[in-house]
Amino acid sequence: MPEGIVMLLEALVVVGCIIMGTRSSGVGVGLWGGVGVFILVFIFGEAPGEPPAAAVAIILAVVTAASMMQAAGGIDWMVKVAAGVIESRPRQITLIAPLTAFAFSIGAGTSNILYPLLPVIYDVSYRNGIRPSRPMTVSVVQSGVALAASPVSAAMAAMLTLTDVGPYNLGLIEILAITLPACLVGIVVTAFVANRLGKDLADDPEVQEKIRAGLLPPITVTPPPRRGRAARKALPDGAAAAASPVADPAGAVEVERASAKLTATKEGRNSALAFLSGVVVIVILGLFPGLRPTIPGAEGESPVPIDMTTTIVIIMLVVGVAILFLGRPNVKSVPDQSVFKAGMISAIALFGIAWMTATFIEAHEELIVDTVGAWVTSYVFIFALAVFLVAAMTTSQSTATRTMVPIGLAAGLPPELVVGMWGGAIGGVYSLPTGGPQIAGANFDLSGTTKLGTKLFDHSYFVPMLVLSVTTVLVGSAIGAIFFFAR
Repeated sequence: MPEGIVMLLEALVVVGCIIMGTRSSGVGVGLWGGVGVFILVFIFGEAPGEPPAAAVAIILAVVTAASMMQAAGGIDWMVKVAAGVIESRPRQITLIAPLTAFAFSIGAGTSNILYPLLPVIYDVSYRNGIRPSRPMTVSVVQSGVALAASPVSAAMAAMLTLTDVGPYNLGLIEILAITLPACLVGIVVTAFVANRLGKDLADDPEVQEKIRAGLLPPITVTPPPRRGRAARKALPDGAAAAASPVADPAGAVEVERASAKLTATKEGRNSALAFLSGVVVIVILGLFPGLRPTIPGAEGESPVPIDMTTTIVIIMLVVGVAILFLGRPNVKSVPDQSVFKAGMISAIALFGIAWMTATFIEAHEELIVDTVGAWVTSYVFIFALAVFLVAAMTTSQSTATRTMVPIGLAAGLPPELVVGMWGGAIGGVYSLPTGGPQIAGANFDLSGTTKLGTKLFDHSYFVPMLVLSVTTVLVGSAIGAIFFFAR
C-alpha cells in the first residue's frame, strides 16, 4: 500500500482517538491515546515512538510541590495578596484583575488560582458600577495563554522537552522572552475591547430589574463616565438611584467584601514564598547555564550543563521538602488537593496523546516534511489554527502542545515562530463554554452579565478569547521572527 494512503489512514486513527478522548474527557484523553498507539503498532506495524517521560517527570515534580503548597495554605495566601491588588484600583479592574491573575497563574503554573479570585472580581466590579462580565471574562481567558509564560506549567513542560533539544536549542528563557510580552500585549488589548462589550449596569434592563426586585443590592457609587459622551443621558426608571450614591445608607443592602472571607496564615505565606522562590531559581538557572552542574559531554567534547528538564525536576522536589518544613502541610491531604488532581489528569492525558503523536510522526517524518511542510510554508498561520482547534477540542494546553508542536517542527517551521504562534493559539481551550473557570465565573456573577450561552459560541467568553488568542499569536509571531533572524 502506498505510504501516502497509509499515512492518511493512520492520521484518521490519530484524529479519531483525539475526538473519542475529548468525549471521555479527563484521563480518557490519555487512555484513548494508548488505544491509538496500540492500533498504530499492532495493526499498522509501526515502531512505538518515544514516550514523553521527560515532560511527565516535570509535571509530577511541579504538581507535587504545588499541591504541598496548596495543602499548607499557600494558594489562599496568594489569592489574598491578589485580592488586595485588585481592590486597590477598582476603577481599572478590567485591566488590573486579569493582569494580577496572569501574574499569579504564571507563578503557580496553574489556572486553579482563578476560582477563589472570581468572587473578589465580581464584588469589586459590581460595587463600583462596572459590568462584572468585563473583568470576569478577561480574567478567565487570560489563563488560556498564561501557562505558555509559566516556567512550571504542564504546557511549558511539554514545549520545553520539544524545543530544548537537538537542532532547535530553544530553552526556557528564549521561550519566555517570546511568550511573556506577547501575552501581556494580548491581555491589554483584550481588556480594552472588553470594556466596550455589553451595556453599562445603569443601562442594563435585566440588572435594573433585579435591583428593583431586591435580588441585587443598589450600586452605591457613581459609575465611570460614559465613553464618548459629554453628558450622561437620562437613566431608565429606577436606574438613577442605583447609579448614584445612596442617600440613606441604612436602607441599602450591605455588601460584604469577598476578600474579607479569605484567610491567610503564616504557614501559607511561607509555603507560597518557598514555591515562588523555586520558580525564580529555575528562571535564573535557565538564564545562566553556567550556574548549573556540568556532566561529561560526548566523546572528545567539553562538559555541558545539565538540561533544564532535569533542573526543573530537581528544584521542584527540593521545594516540596522546603514546604514540608516551612508550611507544615498535612501530607496525607496532598492527593485530595485540586492542583494534585488536575495535575495527575494532565500527566495521564499528555502521556497517552504524546506517545501516539510521536509514534505517528516518527513513522512518517519524511512525508510530513514534504506535505505539511509545503502547507505551512505557503500559509504559515495554518499551524496556529491547528493548535487552536486541538486546544478547543481537548480543552488542554499541554495536550495541544504535544499533539501539534512536533508536527510543526517536523514540517520545518522555525522553532521561534512555532513558540510565538503556540503561545496564543492554546488560548483556544476556552472556545466552548465547558471549562471549569468559565462555569465558575458565570455562577459567581450574581448580576447575570456573564453568560454561558445556548449555542456554543454565544457565550460571554468567546469574543475576549478570540481577541486574546489572535493578538497574542500575531505579537508572538512577530517577536519569534525577530528572534529567528537575530540568531
